[in-house]
Amino acid sequence: MRILLVEDTADVAEAIVSHLARIGHTVEWESHGGHAARRLGEAFDLLILDVMLPQTDGFALLEQLRARGQHTPVLMLTACGEIEERVRALDLGADDYLVKPFDFRELEARIRVLLRRSGGESTNLLHCANLCIDRKSRTATLDGQPIELTRREVTLLEIIAARPGRIFNKDELMDRLFTVDDTPNANTVEQYVARLRKKLAGAAFEIRTLRGLGYQLVLQPPAAAEPAASTPAAALH
Repeated sequence: MRILLVEDTADVAEAIVSHLARIGHTVEWESHGGHAARRLGEAFDLLILDVMLPQTDGFALLEQLRARGQHTPVLMLTACGEIEERVRALDLGADDYLVKPFDFRELEARIRVLLRRSGGESTNLLHCANLCIDRKSRTATLDGQPIELTRREVTLLEIIAARPGRIFNKDELMDRLFTVDDTPNANTVEQYVARLRKKLAGAAFEIRTLRGLGYQLVLQPPAAAEPAASTPAAALH
């Protein structure tokens, strides 16, 4: 998913960005609280905020975000394990809290929980018709059979399968799949959608292209039962 990381320690931030990118997330990094404040209006699936930041700290960013009425999940990071600081973050609207240093496996697990919770789901498995996506292993199956997908293909499929019927325009998908360093364009999104369609032959849904609007995952109606054979009129006598 698309994540905004606000962390002023370069080596920590680079390690987080690299690790989360490897498991399919698109991570944007800001090292300055003031710069991050100007990006709070953008559409992110998760914010990871360090507490101690230049100019505007993580608490102030969190307050600004919630004051705008935004419910984006927020995971706070800090080197301080004091209970007062954790309580303050939670009271201001943080969804979770992680104390440095941390194990990346725990970071991954906490991110999965927050994304799951924001989607109203209780497990790491996302079901859509005969498709199942495992958010933990970043794998997918169709009718129980594994599908060979790249990390980015899994992410694209996860985005559209989580909200069947919703129309996603190309700009939104580019924002959620790529960083500016990837230099994507509309053709890149088209190529990924085309690859998914080929790999999802036999799916009980289709990915439709709505010209000028974007893409929409549409569930196929269940097959109608075969009508019973009619009885010849002569047999009724």
